Amino acid sequence: MTIVNSTALPPFQRVFDEHAQAVLTFLVGAVGASEAEDCFQETMVSALRAYPRLGDASNLRAWLFTIARRKAIDAHRGRARRPTPVSDPDPGSAFDSHPDIDEGLWDHVRSLPSKQRKAVVLRFAGDRSYPEIAAAMSTTQDSARQSVHQGLKKLRRELR
Repeated sequence: MTIVNSTALPPFQRVFDEHAQAVLTFLVGAVGASEAEDCFQETMVSALRAYPRLGDASNLRAWLFTIARRKAIDAHRGRARRPTPVSDPDPGSAFDSHPDIDEGLWDHVRSLPSKQRKAVVLRFAGDRSYPEIAAAMSTTQDSARQSVHQGLKKLRRELR
């Protein structure tokens, strides 16, 4: 028979009071001040959930730091998946002042019959696939393709 030396679990509040500041300080160093509080809260919630199942209370500080380290790793992984903030756009680069827009072409597109105009705009301005165009226009994919084709054919004739 093997005897395991285990220390009885103290109330979680005592563990929290004794180690919270050290865990928070570790997390500030690991993930930065902006994310440390969130990681700290996640660490303590995870610890509280697992605490009743913890069999040995001999090194609770190390146990908390293990959870905190894993939460810090999760935060770093999450940061890698988040979009990188960019500077504010230049107010002079608004869409309506975009130099590449050919207003003459869009005037011709506006003159197309309604079904063809919608299909062409969805396809080229909206970058939609034919299944998406068909769904947006409540029609079949074949009909969506035909409307785009007929619209382009008419535009080519007019722009020659």
